[in-house]
Amino acid sequence: MLQTIDLSSLRTRSNAYAPAPARNVALTPEVSALLATDAVVAIGVSGGKDSVACALAIARHLDAIGHTGPRILVHSDLGRVEWKDSGPACERLAAHLGWELLTVRRQAGDMLARWEKRWSNNVERYRDLSCVRLILPWSTPALRFCTSDLKRGPINSALNRRFPTHNIVNVTGVRRQESTARSKMPVSAPLDPLSTKGRTSATWNAITEWTVDEVFTEIAAAGLALHEAYTVYGASRVSCAYCIMSSLDDLRAAASCADNHDVYREMVRLEAESTFAFQGQRWLADVAPHLLSPELATAVASAKAAAIQRQAIEAEIPAHLLFSSGWPTVRPTLDEATMLASVRSRVAALVGIDVLCTDAQSVLARYDELLAKNSSSTSALPVQPHQASFMF
Repeated sequence: MLQTIDLSSLRTRSNAYAPAPARNVALTPEVSALLATDAVVAIGVSGGKDSVACALAIARHLDAIGHTGPRILVHSDLGRVEWKDSGPACERLAAHLGWELLTVRRQAGDMLARWEKRWSNNVERYRDLSCVRLILPWSTPALRFCTSDLKRGPINSALNRRFPTHNIVNVTGVRRQESTARSKMPVSAPLDPLSTKGRTSATWNAITEWTVDEVFTEIAAAGLALHEAYTVYGASRVSCAYCIMSSLDDLRAAASCADNHDVYREMVRLEAESTFAFQGQRWLADVAPHLLSPELATAVASAKAAAIQRQAIEAEIPAHLLFSSGWPTVRPTLDEATMLASVRSRVAALVGIDVLCTDAQSVLARYDELLAKNSSSTSALPVQPHQASFMF
């Protein structure tokens, strides 16, 4: 049963707001100067309430100041993990505004493919002792490559190709009320990937000071329908259906939608294969266990037990033997190499992967190889290249 969220009566909430004076967008001199050049205004939209309200407010502001530059909505399609109504919600917004909607996708695959590839890469790294501890497949709050790889990267690339000589203002619906981290974000900041000689670009968090009530008021005044994630399933936010930042209630809301069942099982299968829970200690498998086959449920139970053992085994590794930026910093003693070989053998057996370096001598040889490579590369270049080669 879904817990009642603080956005009460969300299924009808957008109709509960009477028209009110429009809330102004937040501005900086830098943004105003760029808009005065008729810069491209590109608004990232997900179909969620904040990006919809932001687009409505931006369109109104641009009309008020007489902006005549290109305007475009940009949606990053996350693939299988995306709510099915996200694309249509963006299309409804584009039709309402009369703006073009540009949909971009990661060329190497969707969000789930990124997690799966990260896992296979990390298994290979563990196999040849390019990392000491097994690394999880999932993105985390501290390592949000989901945002950089699936959103910022494809969007910046698309805008760069489409508008190679224009100044660009990239607008987001980020609001300070959402989180502590977002409360500290500036109204605008330089957008380095799209700033080149002769071109200036910036990121603009235009509704950063708005409250959630002001967001709903803006959408209601426009007469736009909210995303079905809110109105039908009771979710409080729209991103990936199963997001690393989702609350338990939002995960349950996603699982209550039949469209999300197949990807739920695929993600749980990756939990079982890797022995890593989707959200730290929270297993996605526990959100809707009734959706799992008996075979998958059994695999999850085994993975949970293996995860506890893996963590206990890897806790034997002293901190000085862990890699820094993808490289070892010291050579193990013979006893330490023996311990590392034992750890690797036991972890590999638990997870079901084949590994090299399962005796002290091969561990020492591998450390020697890596230490030599790192020493050679750092002496040849002023910036350590291993920082870029630490692949996830």
